[in-house]
Amino acid sequence: MDEDMAPGTAYRWSRLGEQDVTAWAELVNHLAVADGTEEFLSAEDLAEELRTPGHDPAQDSWAVWQGDAMVGYGVALVPPTTDHEGQARGYLGGGVHADHRGRGLGTALLDRLEPRAVELLAQRHAGVPGYLSAGGGRQGSAAQELLSDRGYAVVRWFNLLTRPVADGPVVREVEGVELRSPRPEDEEAVRLAHNAAFRDHWGSGPQSAELWHEHWSSRSARPAVSTLAWAVDGELAGQVVAYVMVGQWVDREAYVTILGTVPEARGRGVAAAALARTIAEAERSGDLDVIELDVDSASLTGATRLYERLGFVHKHATCAMRRPLPRSS
Repeated sequence: MDEDMAPGTAYRWSRLGEQDVTAWAELVNHLAVADGTEEFLSAEDLAEELRTPGHDPAQDSWAVWQGDAMVGYGVALVPPTTDHEGQARGYLGGGVHADHRGRGLGTALLDRLEPRAVELLAQRHAGVPGYLSAGGGRQGSAAQELLSDRGYAVVRWFNLLTRPVADGPVVREVEGVELRSPRPEDEEAVRLAHNAAFRDHWGSGPQSAELWHEHWSSRSARPAVSTLAWAVDGELAGQVVAYVMVGQWVDREAYVTILGTVPEARGRGVAAAALARTIAEAERSGDLDVIELDVDSASLTGATRLYERLGFVHKHATCAMRRPLPRSS
């Protein structure tokens, strides 16, 4: 389908496919620089995203082309579970090349993505209240302005924190807890710990075994520098009580993809010990110089204070935006 979005400028529309991942990665990495989000991805990472369980690129995605260059894209995702408040979630992602903004492409993408997300919500969560959610980027971004015009509001800010892996904090022992790197056979135990740790966290919902496996086995995962905290005695003996899972998308930079502590083990310093071990392992690897993570600015567990004690400093903040929807039928 061809559409003219500006005088003399023809755009071609298609669905995202495996054949597009190189051009898609070029666009995504341009946006990471242009918008200052630093959300870099390789073609191989994006090929994995196309295979996300429950996501059908032939119906849930769009790409916008000018010649052989992808200048815009959008995807719609609806998890099979509701969030911790029982609401259904429709996630929209995408972006438009900086040189092609102001021509209506962002609006045209949302005009396609929003109805698809609403359709998926009705299929998977009929009768359940829900919302559409999208990343608004940094303060004053073009995305935030566009989404605001469509009825989305900023509902949360997430702080990107960073620190060098050198001269990390002391890895303190926690009584009754063993720290070690994850092994393949730990997958289900960590999924259960994650669902327990995040059942009271904003916007989170339980991870299905299928979706968790995609995260666990992704090419970006770095188990060698990740850390699990296992209880070795007491009521939780034999269970994962905290975890720090690490991924890598940028050369010499580690990123903490998820970190959590089950409610029964909070307040004992387990997460701090696990994260300190991960920092130490990252330095020991010789492959990493920096470690970063995002934290909910309104985290109910006081996570920001924990990270600051471990030497992390603020880098920038991005926002999540939502538009509520009526109950689907």
